Amino acid sequence: MESVFHGFTDLETLNRDGPVVLTHGEGIHVFDVNGKAYMDANSGLWNNVAGFNHPGLIEAICQQARRFPGYHAFFGRVADTTVALSEKLLQLSPFESGRVYYTNSGSEANDTVVKMLWMLHRRNGQPQRRKIITRLNAYHGVTVATASMTGKAYNAEFGLPLPGFLHADCPHYWRFARPGESEQEFSLRLARSLEEMIIKEGPDTIAGMFCEPVQGAGGVIPPSEGYFEAIRPILRKYGIPLIADEVITGFGRTGEMWGSVKYDLQPDAIVASKCITAGYFPMGAIILGPALGEALTRVSEAAEEFPHGFTAGGNPLASAVALKALEVIETEGLLDNVRRVSPRFLAGLKGLAEHCYAGEARGVGLMGAVELVSDKNSKAPLDGRLQIPERIANKALGKGLICRPLGQAIVLGPPFIITEAQIDEMFAILQETMAEVFSDVGL
Repeated sequence: MESVFHGFTDLETLNRDGPVVLTHGEGIHVFDVNGKAYMDANSGLWNNVAGFNHPGLIEAICQQARRFPGYHAFFGRVADTTVALSEKLLQLSPFESGRVYYTNSGSEANDTVVKMLWMLHRRNGQPQRRKIITRLNAYHGVTVATASMTGKAYNAEFGLPLPGFLHADCPHYWRFARPGESEQEFSLRLARSLEEMIIKEGPDTIAGMFCEPVQGAGGVIPPSEGYFEAIRPILRKYGIPLIADEVITGFGRTGEMWGSVKYDLQPDAIVASKCITAGYFPMGAIILGPALGEALTRVSEAAEEFPHGFTAGGNPLASAVALKALEVIETEGLLDNVRRVSPRFLAGLKGLAEHCYAGEARGVGLMGAVELVSDKNSKAPLDGRLQIPERIANKALGKGLICRPLGQAIVLGPPFIITEAQIDEMFAILQETMAEVFSDVGL
């Protein structure tokens, strides 16, 4: 409490209860300094998908550290593990070919793509193409540019977004559909609204559009039916690149290797992070599709270089861990397990939706949320002063379960190694916790 400044933390709860200081992990559990175990139903921050003590990942770190622990990727020099990882990422990607660029996080990767697009358009004689489109409730990071892209109200604390960052409609059918409107009709309406925004702003001023296949930190919001099929032709019509932010959905979270494949985005580039190293080392990656990769190479050659980079981008230790993490996801049955246990997970969410104050349970693969309301019919939110999601998360923590409050929702994203028995245990704790919290506040 005296030495650490905590981000994204409810400070009232922190000041009252103090922090949870962790010492180690085993499987899907982490342990605090008092030896108490917690089932982590959020995989750390979506990323510790192979558990917290996978021996193969730990050994990959040790072996690479002994051989070649650190170097940069500037000036035409690059570690052999980084080359191998690039080839592997392109092999796994939906692209036939392309290039890979490395950062240390998803925020840095999205920020880098913005600069890539700005440089590309400027070098192509269109310096006015600088505006970036994202969606309301989107999350793309915490750098100044990516916080501007993030469609969350809290960024007003920093005087953001910056000018030129535009937020289109959120594709949350349950929350934003009009009475009697089908999902397809809703998606078409959002597509028309997007095109109206593009025309109003000027198509020749738009640098690109970034989309999460599933809005993760927005509360696990899968796209409405037909959404990407509706917006994709509009972006192509006006020559606007589509960037898939797969920081959360990449490498299996939705039950497919890529959310872009699950929802048929057909993007021009993919941003990856989190699961790329199974949470064992910081890393972000931009996988450029062939057209965008070739275009950026061409303009960088004209400029003599791409004048951007990070000291630890493409770090050989990170690359070695990523290679092992991808092997683990592919060959040790983690992706298969997501597909196998997902029906049990989604059934558990459906069970939570039966609660009288649950408005919607939504999810795909091993990511889901239950949104709480004061009235199921009107979908009116609960009184924010009651802090119901925060109370649920805090009481669940006392019962040994880590879950995440997000707005009026409780969000879950367990590790890919979770068993059906552990899923049942997770939902049993949540059912019990929700009943106790609503009783405590007199609802």
